[in-house]
Amino acid sequence: MSADRKAAVWIGVLYIIGTVGMVLSVVVTGAVLSGPAYLAQVAAEPNRMALGVLLFLVAGLSLAMVPVVFWPIGKRYNETLAMGYVVFRGALETIFYIVTALLWLLLIALSKEPDAGPIAGFVRTTETVIWDQLIAIPFVLGALMFYFVLYQYRLVPRWLSTWALVGAALYIVAPLGSMFGLSLGVFMGPLAVQEMVMAVWLIAKGFNPSALAAESAGETSRRQTAAASTVSAT
Repeated sequence: MSADRKAAVWIGVLYIIGTVGMVLSVVVTGAVLSGPAYLAQVAAEPNRMALGVLLFLVAGLSLAMVPVVFWPIGKRYNETLAMGYVVFRGALETIFYIVTALLWLLLIALSKEPDAGPIAGFVRTTETVIWDQLIAIPFVLGALMFYFVLYQYRLVPRWLSTWALVGAALYIVAPLGSMFGLSLGVFMGPLAVQEMVMAVWLIAKGFNPSALAAESAGETSRRQTAAASTVSAT
């Protein structure tokens, strides 16, 4: 199996781990953090909250590894966008994941303090703003860079990358609506489904062999031209 094929499989697997981990984290922590009595609920079920944090970190770090694995491939086609993908989804988005996990751990600690209500309220509000609004910015920017490279160089079928680009554009509607008190989470659905479809596609099919072969031939030609120019100059 070639390095590019292995990278495609790993990207698909990491997407699945990240998505499953994120869903499980929401399921585990949802009942604890819902309602006005969330601090008492966290105090009653700290282990459940800690499990949710662990699942959240596994999901976040798995998704953060996707740009790292894609980098050796992406830089051959568009180094600027590939690096942007690493920065936005590999670095900035990961910072938001870690900060969110830290805030959840703070809630566990604060739930043991009798007079921690106001501080816990601030922590909970901060976590909500990060998760509902801010994290979408690096996520969408990174996604657009990634899928544009896939679309432009036909690394996956055009219908799949087009679906992703449209889905990313729709995705940003949800956090923007949240800023104005609107619940528009349904707009996140198309991209979430697309990522799972693409994950399965990459595991089963990998990146487009024709596109990889064309790039490899072009790189060989460039090296030969550069070598010839060097010989001529000497």
